[in-house]
Amino acid sequence: MTEGPQTDLPLIHARGLTKRFGSITAVDAIDFDVARGEAFGFLGPNGAGKTSTMRMIGGVSPVTEGLLRVLGLDQRTDGPRIRARLGVIPQTDTLDNELSVRENLLIYGRYFGLKWAESGRRADELLDFVQLAERRDDIVEHLSGGMKRRLTIARGLINEPELMLLDEPTTGLDPQARHLVWDRLYRLKQRGTTLVLTTHYMDEAEQLCDRLVVMDKAKIVAEGSPRQLIERYSTREVTELRFPPGIQETLDGQLDGVAERIEWLPDRVLLYADDGEAVAVAIHDRGVQPETVLVRRSTLEDVFLRLTGRTLVE
Repeated sequence: MTEGPQTDLPLIHARGLTKRFGSITAVDAIDFDVARGEAFGFLGPNGAGKTSTMRMIGGVSPVTEGLLRVLGLDQRTDGPRIRARLGVIPQTDTLDNELSVRENLLIYGRYFGLKWAESGRRADELLDFVQLAERRDDIVEHLSGGMKRRLTIARGLINEPELMLLDEPTTGLDPQARHLVWDRLYRLKQRGTTLVLTTHYMDEAEQLCDRLVVMDKAKIVAEGSPRQLIERYSTREVTELRFPPGIQETLDGQLDGVAERIEWLPDRVLLYADDGEAVAVAIHDRGVQPETVLVRRSTLEDVFLRLTGRTLVE
């Protein structure tokens, strides 16, 4: 009997998922589910296990131990069937620089068995979607980094995938290019495409993800929506203090009790409290004179600092 679509089941289901390279454990028995239509993120520093997890989901790296079901199929035995229904955006662009923008899409469509006419139709639609239609005949080598990233996203959509895997989708892009990529990904989600992405940019995770896990040292250390994680592990506001060279080391006890929590970083001091302005006034009243004072809302980087004792980009 043919099974119909089971939309209530997770699109990705992992239990005890483990990846080892010899004696090195890159992913250490993690559990997570990704729902259909969700934008789900893996947040963490380089080396946390994000890319290794993505490569197992994408079927290009075998699972060492544990259960991994993708699109209702077992990744161990159904890899080719899963890959045919995925769109993959790798961490580095793998475009053919000697071909034109449109030719890159046409040839990639053929890998999925599309006829030339259908591949061409989809290519033209996707070039409109990523705002590259006017560059369709340009050689890829002459494109900017942001344009190449958008073309890579278009290429990953040529097979009309149910699930998109994006590994560090905006690394190396300038702010304007990043925001354009974010907009295209948001539009994909609105169309019902499930997005799974890795990033070490906290603003990217907050912008794109409905839900995410924080990874550190091959393990998941927290899970929830960006708002839930900030509410659970941080305060509403943070007061950042920067001091002239050599002064921060002489503050011995002068900031004690002024905030709920204090983090001492090499270049600044972070004071966590729900009312950052009140903290700034209290510091002034104690005679402490920082070079600059910044009151801001808490971010996912503050969450990561609380959980691991270090910033996301170390």
